[in-house]
Amino acid sequence: MRETREDLEELQDLLDASLSRSSSHLRSIISTETTLNAEQLTGVLTGMCTLALSTVTAKGEPRISGVDGHFLQGKWYFGTARTAVKARHLAARPAVSAAHMRGEDLGVFTHGTVEILNPQNGEPAADWPDVLAYLKDFYGADSFDWDDEVVYYRLNPHWMSAYAPDAAKLTGTPRS
Repeated sequence: MRETREDLEELQDLLDASLSRSSSHLRSIISTETTLNAEQLTGVLTGMCTLALSTVTAKGEPRISGVDGHFLQGKWYFGTARTAVKARHLAARPAVSAAHMRGEDLGVFTHGTVEILNPQNGEPAADWPDVLAYLKDFYGADSFDWDDEVVYYRLNPHWMSAYAPDAAKLTGTPRS
């Protein structure tokens, strides 16, 4: 686990606040009995997790596509080609929604805004060297031209929920 105690506390606060301000319908599905706490969630979301990422066109039309998501320090990180349409959408309209689902066992739903970690012109994010080291370790250092070919984002969530009807099935431990 890469998360600090502070990361876990921040994620738990987000999960709790998101659920508390959700609709009664959503709370009838996702409750303390059918969710994961921050520590369990970070333990389950390891490696690459396919995300369905939703962006918006200039006309306000939704677009959804798949990206490789990495859940680090309680936030999603993902990349795309600098020439991808979604990169243009994100540059102009950084609000996104993302979902990671594993059948009926897990659903993680996130709304927030993205920030570019490695802009082509400008200073990279302060933690970009650490994120880049993680990505090179995961994909291989020579998989991409990391400076010119790909752009990476951090999704800073303002709302997140996790549906997991059987925590023990995912974590190997009873719900706490």
